[in-house]
Amino acid sequence: MDLQQSVVASGAINPIETVLVGAQVSGIIKEILVDYNSEVRRGQVIARIDPRVFEAKVDQCRSALELARAEVEKAKTNLSLATSQFKRYESLWRQRLVSELDLDNNRALYETAQAEFRAAQARASQAAAQLIEAETNLGYTNITSPVNGIVISRNVEVGRTVVASFQTPTLFTIAQDLTQMQVEAAVDGAEVGDIKVGQAATFTVDAYTDKVFSGKIDQVRLAPQTTQNVVTYTVLIQTPNPDLLLKPGMIATVTILTDARTGVLAVPNAALRFQPRGHTAPEAAGSHVVWRLEANEVPRPVLASCGISNGLWTELKNSPLQEGDLVIIDQVTGTRGGGMGLRSLFY
Repeated sequence: MDLQQSVVASGAINPIETVLVGAQVSGIIKEILVDYNSEVRRGQVIARIDPRVFEAKVDQCRSALELARAEVEKAKTNLSLATSQFKRYESLWRQRLVSELDLDNNRALYETAQAEFRAAQARASQAAAQLIEAETNLGYTNITSPVNGIVISRNVEVGRTVVASFQTPTLFTIAQDLTQMQVEAAVDGAEVGDIKVGQAATFTVDAYTDKVFSGKIDQVRLAPQTTQNVVTYTVLIQTPNPDLLLKPGMIATVTILTDARTGVLAVPNAALRFQPRGHTAPEAAGSHVVWRLEANEVPRPVLASCGISNGLWTELKNSPLQEGDLVIIDQVTGTRGGGMGLRSLFY
């Protein structure tokens, strides 16, 4: 018999990569240039914030920079004058034509002029930086797409005020490539140990009940999710979507193939659970008991090791049972003569 062991889970279908596009500056949305399902290119303007406040700030910073540069020129001229005067007094002092006090006063004026020149340069640099910041913020009023993709969500309307303070508001969600999707399946913690990267998986969605999609395990995330004391792990399954049949948000029922056997000896799972009344099963570590129906309709326990299971049948290993033997799966009442009857099954 051929057996396949699998894990069944469910999860949502999403694009492999989505980008959240927000606003870097606060303001009123003046224009929206895309809508749901719009194809966008990297760098394309998709919305605009009213730029008037930011344009005024740029003009203000540009004027401040011009003023700061004029102050630099003024401080430079004063420094040149103070330098010449100090050198002249220094020469005169060497000739003992001026007092040392006059030399010290001119040295102080010279050093003050140097400090004022450096301060003016610093103010000019600060004004230049503020202009760059203002121009950058003005550029942020044009909200552009950072990637090539398709708009799958639009959370803004014309006239709405967006506030970019502690958290950037999300205006658009862009999927980079809808021809490649992934299923984010929630796998029970008791079964996640059988999941490995690269394993094959199949899944169905309610929109196409007669179609089975296929994919491969791409990632088993180690972060557990606990819901009502049930621990699950997120397993990502990548699947091609060339015809765009799969849509973001669809719920998929996933079957992950974890193991397979061909030509194995198998027994119904009910036979592993059966215990006849009035009989005691032998105990053996690591083994299970299967009750075989002998020719005289007497149940006889047989020890066997179990392999993989598909939920209905289980592989038997190291067992004296042979193909065609009858194993007991149930005990019923109401047989002729008022006795107990045994239900058996070939495997």
